[in-house]
Order: sequence, then structure tokens, then C-alpha cells
Amino acid sequence: MSSFEFNKIFAALLCALLTVWLAWFGSYMFVHPKELEKDAVTIEGAEDDGHGGGGETAGPALPEPIMHLIAAADIEKGAKLSKACAACHAFEKGGATKQGPALWGVIGHAKGTHEGFDYSEGMKTKGGIWDYASLNEFLWKPKKYVEGTKMNFIGLKKPEDRAAMIAWLRQQSDSQAALPTEAEIAAEAAALAPPPAPEAAAEGAEGAAPVDGAAAPAEGEATGEKPAEDGKDAVAPAEKADEKAEAKTAEEAPKAEEKKAAH
Repeated sequence: MSSFEFNKIFAALLCALLTVWLAWFGSYMFVHPKELEKDAVTIEGAEDDGHGGGGETAGPALPEPIMHLIAAADIEKGAKLSKACAACHAFEKGGATKQGPALWGVIGHAKGTHEGFDYSEGMKTKGGIWDYASLNEFLWKPKKYVEGTKMNFIGLKKPEDRAAMIAWLRQQSDSQAALPTEAEIAAEAAALAPPPAPEAAAEGAEGAAPVDGAAAPAEGEATGEKPAEDGKDAVAPAEKADEKAEAKTAEEAPKAEEKKAAH
């Protein structure tokens, strides 16, 4: 290989490296990334952290009960909410497995057992069936209900939305599950009842405190008797002094009258 050919190859490599560097430098100088202020596609009912990322916000430790809402839930709203899940789930009968399992007949179906889908270990070992109570908790916060779940969805924070979604899922089945009974509704309400507020507990403790010290005023009254007696004793010498002064004045008054008569 002649030196001329070598120089051409070296020059070509140098030009390529220079082109790559100029492209990087130009993109760094003239193209600046801009963070989204809000989601490009808003999912109705999904939680938001206020930064457009859909993170979790501070809120109740447990979801609100929804069984009492299912019978009168808005089915059309549930169908609308399900469209946000259609990219990952098939809802029609015989639907194929996508990024998530097909959900036809999901109510009453055993958790983590849909054929053809590789579930997370948390879902495989969760146990039980998908009933109204478990769907409520899962749709509220999937990652809290099943640790390590592959369900990459922040959840539905509004109880009305969860009830609508579950009521619509109930219809996606060959045999619809029975509506919740009064006993089931009461049991769910008791299970998801919020704990008493710390302020209320503190007030209750303060209100109970006087019971233990109920005898204190009686003791105070007992101890207050002695100062009263001491006060009485302290006044007695003053009264005796007044009596002596009056007696002395009474004795001197006749003498003064006698002297005046003598003059």
C-alpha cells in the first residue's frame, strides 16, 4: 500500500470522526430537552403527583369501599375507562394475551392462572380469586396490592371510577357474577374503615385523665381548711387589741369629764 493510499484512508477516518463530533456538539448546543408539564395522554381517574409523571400522592392508607356502588355504577364510564387498558389487555371472549393477560371472565377467576401469560412471583403466590374486594384494592394501587406486579399502572383513585370499571368487567363474562349482598357490603365497609385520627385519640385520652384525679378537689378542700383556721387565728390578736383600746378609752372618758368640771 502506497503512502498516498494510506493518507486517503487516514483522512477518511479523520473526516468521519470529525463529522460525528460536530453532530454531537451541534445537538448538545442547539437541541435542549424539555420536560412535559402534563401527560400527553390523560387517563381519567388515574392518580397524579402534580408533576405530570403520574406518581403516587399522599392519601388514605386503604381504598374506599365500592361494593355499595356497583349495582348502580355507570357501565358506559367503565367501558370508557377500559380503553386506556386495551393496549395491554384483551377484554373480548377468546382474546389473545398481550402485554397483560386477557380479562374475559376475570371476576371469579383464580389470580395468576390465565394460560399463556408469565405472571410475577407476587401474583403467582397471591392466591384467591378476583372478587369485588380484591379488584377494588388492585385497581386502587396495583403495586401496593401485589408486590412486584407487572401491571404498570398507577391506579384509579376515585371509588366511582373503580366501581364503574368493575361493573363493566362483570358484564365481560359468559356468566355474570352475582351482585354484592348486604352482608358483603357491610363486611367490606368494616374492613376498609379508616383508623381513628390521632387528634381524636389524643382528645379521648385527655378527656379520660380527670377520672383518675377525681379525688384531687376533695384533697384540695381538705388542705384548704387549715389555711382558713390559720387565717382566723391571725385575726384574733387584732380583735383583742381593739377591745383593749375601747376599754382604755371608756376608762379615760370619765376622768376627762371630771377635769373639765374642776376647771
